[in-house]
Amino acid sequence: MRAAFLEYSRLLMSNSTASDLAIRFTAVSYTPPGSGTAVLDQFSAQIPVGEVLALLGESGAGKSTVLRLCNRLLEPTGGSIQILGRGATEWDAIELRRNLGYVLQNDGLFPHFSVRENIELVPALLGWEAPRRDARMRELLEMVRLPLSLANRLPAELSGGQRQRVGIARALGASPPILLLDEPFGRLDPLTREQLRADFSALCKQLKTTVIFVTHDLREALLVGHRVALLRGGHLVEQGTPSQFLTSRDPDVRAYLATLEMPENLREQGSPAL
Repeated sequence: MRAAFLEYSRLLMSNSTASDLAIRFTAVSYTPPGSGTAVLDQFSAQIPVGEVLALLGESGAGKSTVLRLCNRLLEPTGGSIQILGRGATEWDAIELRRNLGYVLQNDGLFPHFSVRENIELVPALLGWEAPRRDARMRELLEMVRLPLSLANRLPAELSGGQRQRVGIARALGASPPILLLDEPFGRLDPLTREQLRADFSALCKQLKTTVIFVTHDLREALLVGHRVALLRGGHLVEQGTPSQFLTSRDPDVRAYLATLEMPENLREQGSPAL
């Protein structure tokens, strides 16, 4: 199954057209066991290959739940999810997670693993030989603009921005066709966050990777996403291009826009910096 998944992913990425879908959510709901309240209710979205969907919303809106359903850390209580043309439940959960890049807000690095060991983790689990793992680690460090001299350092010896870059490199370890990012830059200072955001956008454009990018930062969502989806209380309020989002007349969208400061040129631009 592992080999079939990787081969299918390579074929999909090399032969894709604009109409190809990497992920499809159809009326997906999730209610925690023992709870009568849905955390996510009737969520539907289609994400074409190579596009970035920015999931926007306040804490508790259901954004992270979407990611956990995608990689089967949670199972939906209603609806269906397709990943690379197959139902999510058709994939073995462990194999699926090994082949979906996942980046957390706190970087999620193993503290007692070196930078090298963190980046090589998934390739090692997939049985790559040491020379191949080493070559990939070097390639990824260069890709996320980190020097090779950091390879043997522990996460505690790195800055916050460096740790997030290592987290992104680890998520890209086995060249996954899909990345799931849960507020990856949320705890960084504004300057570091802006630099990482710009580098990440350029990287997505280069790799043509499909991304679900969770954020509560409107400006970040508009700059990173090909499309933006606003969740509120587990319900999908609005989804569309940045231009459509900025001109929406939906009262929840307008209220959300009014709470945040946005430069005037961003309102005029209304498109992702990708």
